[in-house]
Amino acid sequence: MVESRHRGAIAIVDSLGSLVLGIGAVGVEIFPRSAIKPLQALLLIESGAADRFDIIPEEIALACASHTAEPRHVSLVERWLTKIGCSAADLECGAEPPRTPESFRDMLREGRKPTPLHNNCSGKHAGFLTVAKHLGVSTRGYIEFGHPVQQYLRKILSEVFETDLERAPRGTDGCGIPVLAARLDRLAHGMARLADPSRELSKRQAAMVRIGKAMAAHPFLVAGSGRFTTVLTEVTKDRVFMKGGAEGVFCAALPQQKLGIAIKIDDGAGSAAEVAMGAMLRRFGTISEAEAANLAGVLEPKVFNWARAAVGQIRPAEDLKS
Repeated sequence: MVESRHRGAIAIVDSLGSLVLGIGAVGVEIFPRSAIKPLQALLLIESGAADRFDIIPEEIALACASHTAEPRHVSLVERWLTKIGCSAADLECGAEPPRTPESFRDMLREGRKPTPLHNNCSGKHAGFLTVAKHLGVSTRGYIEFGHPVQQYLRKILSEVFETDLERAPRGTDGCGIPVLAARLDRLAHGMARLADPSRELSKRQAAMVRIGKAMAAHPFLVAGSGRFTTVLTEVTKDRVFMKGGAEGVFCAALPQQKLGIAIKIDDGAGSAAEVAMGAMLRRFGTISEAEAANLAGVLEPKVFNWARAAVGQIRPAEDLKS
């Protein structure tokens, strides 16, 4: 018996902006949340801040990340902040406990408290601070809608999504920055441009290539141990650049097919968004059937009770597989 059904929408768009596959209400505006961090990272590179401060691929990956605050994540963000003359005190994302039980237990055992470095968005915020330093503007309030860093970011995203984000509905993301609504098919087109940046102006093209390479080379930094994104990227390498977000949003760029994918699950279930993304990667040949067989536990995960007995499974509806 099916206990729960998670409904939503999927838009798959090519780099020319044509809808290749639409399931559900693909023209409805959604809050993209952290699923567009790879496109937000364009600001770090296009502004010139990345070159000025010698930002390395690992740091670009962290700018795209929703990480689990494992020791390597935290130490790399801390080193990055030191490089630009900042510290954890300059991060305005708030403190958050590590997202892995092991790291959280180690913190409690050692009597340490979470800091903003442990926030899953600390890499993105380190990127914003880097841009503020480069532009010579105040680092305080860099998360505010009217701050020059956020204004610059809106300009870039408006161009990528071909949407006037100045007029878009907005809220506040979990890490404190403005979250701006855009249509699901526009998000997919933005990811398709990341997949195939050949038509972009040279500066943006170069930035998109750097972001894709960083994400493919450092999947652990983009997510963390055992995460859906980490496991799949370790297998697919540069065949897909993917990023999930809160409330059931998931985006991906498929360079070989020159496609972008954007998914929104209506009830916000992240596990459903992952399963839907896995089904799309299989459907469009990004994951081979042999790879899919080895990834079965990730693509269609089992549900375990507290006794660690398998009591169910999350799987895509049949129409997602055809």
